[in-house]
Amino acid sequence: MAHLLGGEALHLEYPTGVVFDAVTVGVSDGDRIGIVGRNGDGKSSLLGMLTGRITPHGGRVTQRGGLRVGALDQTDTLDSEHTVGWSLVGDRPEHEWAGDARVRDVIGGLVADIGFDATVGTLSGGQRRRVQLAALLIGDWDVVALDEPTNHLDIEGITWLAGHLQGRWARGAGGLLLITHDRWFLDEVATTTWEVHDGIVEPFEGGYAAYVLQRVERDRIAAASEAKRQNLMRKELAWLRRGPPARSSKPKFRIDAANALISDVPPLRNSVELSRLATARLGKDVIDLLDVSVAFDGREVLRDVEWRIAPGERTGILGANGAGKSTLLGLLAGTVTPTTGRVKRGKTVRLAILDQQSTELNAMAGDMVREVLGRLQTSYMIDGKELTPAQLLERLGFNRAQLSSRVGELSGGQRRRLQLMLVVLSEPNVLVLDEPTNDVDTDMLTATEDLLDSWPGTLIVVSHDRYLLERVTDQQYAILDGRLRHLPGGVDEYLRLAAQPSAPATASRTAPTPAPTQGKSGAELRNIEKEVASIDRSLAKLAGRISDKHDELAAHDHSDHVGLGRLTAQLRELEDQVAELEARWLELSEELE
Repeated sequence: MAHLLGGEALHLEYPTGVVFDAVTVGVSDGDRIGIVGRNGDGKSSLLGMLTGRITPHGGRVTQRGGLRVGALDQTDTLDSEHTVGWSLVGDRPEHEWAGDARVRDVIGGLVADIGFDATVGTLSGGQRRRVQLAALLIGDWDVVALDEPTNHLDIEGITWLAGHLQGRWARGAGGLLLITHDRWFLDEVATTTWEVHDGIVEPFEGGYAAYVLQRVERDRIAAASEAKRQNLMRKELAWLRRGPPARSSKPKFRIDAANALISDVPPLRNSVELSRLATARLGKDVIDLLDVSVAFDGREVLRDVEWRIAPGERTGILGANGAGKSTLLGLLAGTVTPTTGRVKRGKTVRLAILDQQSTELNAMAGDMVREVLGRLQTSYMIDGKELTPAQLLERLGFNRAQLSSRVGELSGGQRRRLQLMLVVLSEPNVLVLDEPTNDVDTDMLTATEDLLDSWPGTLIVVSHDRYLLERVTDQQYAILDGRLRHLPGGVDEYLRLAAQPSAPATASRTAPTPAPTQGKSGAELRNIEKEVASIDRSLAKLAGRISDKHDELAAHDHSDHVGLGRLTAQLRELEDQVAELEARWLELSEELE
């Protein structure tokens, strides 16, 4: 593949420390590279050096002659005085840009809801971000570099962007550099993953899923090496204990050798190990929305919503920007009063919301992180062990220097970690997460999911992050045309419904009640209902088998490629069976409607 651009022996440092030292990377024709790593490890700095926006302190950046590079960073570069139309196509006449298929596709996919004559200064932050992304994608580039392009996009927009990038260049042409915390998007688009950590860039083949498999194998090998080191250390200590006191010089030499042996052991990665925190007991009643409608200034936002939330339910909520998701959460929290219908809450419900603004931290801006946690409780029982606040925060991904930082000085990702911890430690039994992936990296997302896996209460998640929704929730609902609709087919079904001109809606959790005008006999309807029930049972059994197969894969020897291939094939066969049954379920449901 022809070389497009790259960096040779790149060195970058700031007063706080060295970011990169002698890093060499390259981008060739056909490369689709996803960049992952913890917040603050240098992902955006690497992208900035490669695209020419940051000058390295050492080494050099190389480019093919005449290379056209388009970059989207996290800074708003739009002129507030210009119109949306001018920001997108400049002064090109309408007949010219309207005849360009790429321009029409980008405008339709990202900014169809924003008027061309609107002034940029009147737009919301999310709208400005979409205009900025659209303006970049309209251009003709050999290399496109995107820093968090999915921010402010809903699931439909993210799905469109993935398809656009997949088909933007011919196979084996063009180059893509992508920083994103959206793991579904990363898996769809990237064919190579760069992990930025500890001042280096480590390449992995494939998208996010392949990267995780390879990283697990890397960590397994590192753990085996560490085990060998520990065995050597135990031998060293045994030798020292057995050695006679007269060998004073030898023990001193052996101690120095032992210290040298472990001097290069890397620090453990950050992880969240909070699990099964004490929660207040939930009765059989949680929160019921009973025939609820909400209107603002005469405009109906939600209508005829019937939703009975069960104890331990884990539900994801989907919907386009402005569909009414925040209004729905307001009903649950009691901050929004229904126009018609009523909200019924169980007496033991203790609800907590992780919101997008982290406003509860504003009052603590001048406090040290250590002080904030210390006011809540002097110690915590985690995994049967009593930990101090400092130890707990370290296990949540803060280093010792950050324990004495002021809350107002924390980065967005650090604030998000602290906010999540405070919400969970308040011991709610109903937890609502509103866009929990904002400002966090993939390691933090994995840690959050690990925490939620063992959280025993009722969980409601509103997010445009498809990976997170499918990972931590058992079912999904969507707000379509003001109504709440259950999605047996998950996100794929939502995308199909959202693409229809007018999406029908129902809050039914099971197959819809048959209408008398369908023309089917009672016997035919009963047979369909029986088949639906049979499919439900089969899907439940398959879910258990798939879970067991995942456990079997995780425990299998990763060096046994033949065995891994066999298990993977068996897993794919089970997943294909699920897809076929879900398709039949949807087909039968339509017959009952």
